[in-house]
Amino acid sequence: MLRPDAALTDHALDLCQRLLRIDTTNPPGDEREAADLVAAELAAAGLEPTLLESAPGRANVVARLRGTGAKPPLLLTAHLDVVEADPTQWQRPPFSGDIHDGCLWGRGAIDMKNMAAMSVAIITRLAREGAKLDRDIIFAAVADEEAGCRYGSLWLVDNHPELVRAEYAIGEGGGFNIHLAGKPFFTVQVAEKGVCWVKARVTGEPGHGSLPRTDSAVVRLADAIARLGKRGLPQHGTPVMRDFVKALAKGQPALLRPLLPKLLSPRVGPALLRRLPNQAIARPLLAMLGNTASPTVLRAGSKTNVIPGVAEAEIDGRTLPGQSEEDFLRELQAALGEDVELEVMWSLPPVVTEPRDSPLLDTIHAVMAERAPGVPVVPYLLPGFTDAKAFTRLGARWYGFAPVKLPPEMRFADMFHGHDERIPVDGLRWGTEVLYELVTRFASAG
Repeated sequence: MLRPDAALTDHALDLCQRLLRIDTTNPPGDEREAADLVAAELAAAGLEPTLLESAPGRANVVARLRGTGAKPPLLLTAHLDVVEADPTQWQRPPFSGDIHDGCLWGRGAIDMKNMAAMSVAIITRLAREGAKLDRDIIFAAVADEEAGCRYGSLWLVDNHPELVRAEYAIGEGGGFNIHLAGKPFFTVQVAEKGVCWVKARVTGEPGHGSLPRTDSAVVRLADAIARLGKRGLPQHGTPVMRDFVKALAKGQPALLRPLLPKLLSPRVGPALLRRLPNQAIARPLLAMLGNTASPTVLRAGSKTNVIPGVAEAEIDGRTLPGQSEEDFLRELQAALGEDVELEVMWSLPPVVTEPRDSPLLDTIHAVMAERAPGVPVVPYLLPGFTDAKAFTRLGARWYGFAPVKLPPEMRFADMFHGHDERIPVDGLRWGTEVLYELVTRFASAG
């Protein structure tokens, strides 16, 4: 089998650039143009892509490179939709696909048209080579991940499970490098938090705006949200976070090494993190240590001179592995107060992939030992959610591993949904080679 070369990484870079130039902001999504591009690339390599619309314009593409069937399939997956981007806050237009300062710029460069481009380049390369595989390799480019997966992976799992059922799945959520006290680490996602989006409602007496009420629905809701912001939700230990912190502590300076395990203490951990001068590091760690609830939408009233009788807030709740929806609602109710009515709008459970006894995880470690020697690969709990929510329903063991190498001054968290999203060209090429090696080694005959 051929080793990766410039033709492979050139293909991934070119395809990523073309995908970035297609605006798939969700809402509305409208992934059809991007899906058509992906399908054309797959068909040109002799594959037979299936294009499926869950709603007008909400397109998904699935293709399968067949092996001998000696082992169950491997699924590669990426979503084609992206979050909104305010062009006035970007140095380069967010849908330009410009290459500037050594980076490929555009909304989706990290989240996650890079993974779509790498996967298509790899599966088409293997198809053209006539690779001998023990496993089928399935690629699924899906819609709607950014808004809850309902028109993408969840729809595929519910309506076309035979197309995407696999033993293992590789998607987003890890594969990037982080730095702590100058020491680099690469992540692999083995767990992700659940989702519980909630509407919090307070009712009260309406009245005229000229006669203020200290017990109005708006005032009481504002007080409740302020309590939640100040208090947060309790911390809980999880096996993946114990493994994560243990891995981070190895090799740290003597002064820092004993402090890291203290992050797992509900009494000490939050206080330590809130005192960190770099809150860009502290916030993700805090989110990985407990259930979280972020107020995101507020609604009340329609006229300036009328005190409304109802005030509502939408809250983005995320739940740790081992925590149920009922656990989260109990904690949220305690933080907001008993006079706040809670209504669940959308809920998805946490996902955990047992990191032990996994041939795929073993292969990730083996490949990374060659491609990034001396850099530890650490298990990671993703505070957000991914298409793992859907594909694990069919029994897939999910690992978040969309490999990319970032320079120390570029933090993955800043690129993810942030202004000036971009990916280093060299980092994308490196990631393509790593993913190619991983896929071929794991799926090849013998």
